[in-house]
Amino acid sequence: MSTLLRTALYDWHLAQGARIVPFAGWAMPLQYEGIVAEHLAVRKEAGMFDISHMGRLRCRGAGATQLLDSVCTNAIAPMQAGQVRYSLLCHERGGVLDDVLVYRWAEEEYSLVVNAANRDKVLAWLEQHRRSAAVQIQDETLATAMVAVQGPAAAAAVADLFADDLRRLKYYFACRTWCGSTAVWASRTGYTGEDGFEIVLPAEAALELWERLRGRGVKPCGLGARDTLRLEAGMPLYGHELTEEINPIQAGLAWAVKFSKGDFIGRSALEQARQDRTLPVRVGLEIEGRRAARRGHRVLSAEGQAVGTVTSGSFCPYLELSLAMAYVMPDSAAVGTPLQIELPGAFLRAAVVPLPFYKRTPAG
Repeated sequence: MSTLLRTALYDWHLAQGARIVPFAGWAMPLQYEGIVAEHLAVRKEAGMFDISHMGRLRCRGAGATQLLDSVCTNAIAPMQAGQVRYSLLCHERGGVLDDVLVYRWAEEEYSLVVNAANRDKVLAWLEQHRRSAAVQIQDETLATAMVAVQGPAAAAAVADLFADDLRRLKYYFACRTWCGSTAVWASRTGYTGEDGFEIVLPAEAALELWERLRGRGVKPCGLGARDTLRLEAGMPLYGHELTEEINPIQAGLAWAVKFSKGDFIGRSALEQARQDRTLPVRVGLEIEGRRAARRGHRVLSAEGQAVGTVTSGSFCPYLELSLAMAYVMPDSAAVGTPLQIELPGAFLRAAVVPLPFYKRTPAG
């Protein structure tokens, strides 16, 4: 644990009795009060997460747009200033190197938020494909902190905290603003299926923001609840539903692949993947009972033939269902298909159900 990176809020997590676990090279809080209580707080009120382990990269200079359009599957050039866009970075064979959020600040200025475990890989990939010496790529991860506020009460929780009213931000847009005398950037994004905000600020200012949010009743939540929330919302996790051996078409992320924009790395392989009906595809599974399937468990047909593998699974406390995501063969992927999951010494009955499992009702 002593060799792990620590966020600016690490001492606070310890003082609150959080269970600390190693995650992607960082010492991170798994839970405080408990995963179920933290999960339900986000669904019903508001919770906050220290997500400072996520990579934050700055890309700017003449040629930055061209670089990002060449490595991203989604269209970058048409983005408006202040817009945020989800994209995949793929290698030439179409496998996913990472899934990222791209923030456009100006004509040739962007920020990228990348998965913690992939930060070095993405940095090297950008450097490898940087054609213009004018493009500057800067890793701002260790100098900054990132806090996510999520839940139906998130908008009320951030009201009046910033110079700009974040409640006026559209979904998947961002702004640069101030929290007192501290310059921050904030976006209306998140990874829980709820309305919410992600705020990046200097590391030394993180504790003050965290305490102010805590004073407004926002519950601290750990990585455990973050994982069950994203599963309930049907969101893929890198290392589980996304890997270098899985392409975005299989993963159900074709909406984030814009063939119409022109060439990009992996395009040819992904065009072939669109026509391939033999590769396993991502599905949602609802399991009878409360036992949970876990990553690596085999998925069987009703007749007992192996048809796939579970990538994520848990009992999800808001829906009160045991849910999983898995890759299964296309002829076993139709909604309603009865399947089994093989656990050590047991078989669980399951059925394919639509993704996402949970979808919030937009505020009226």
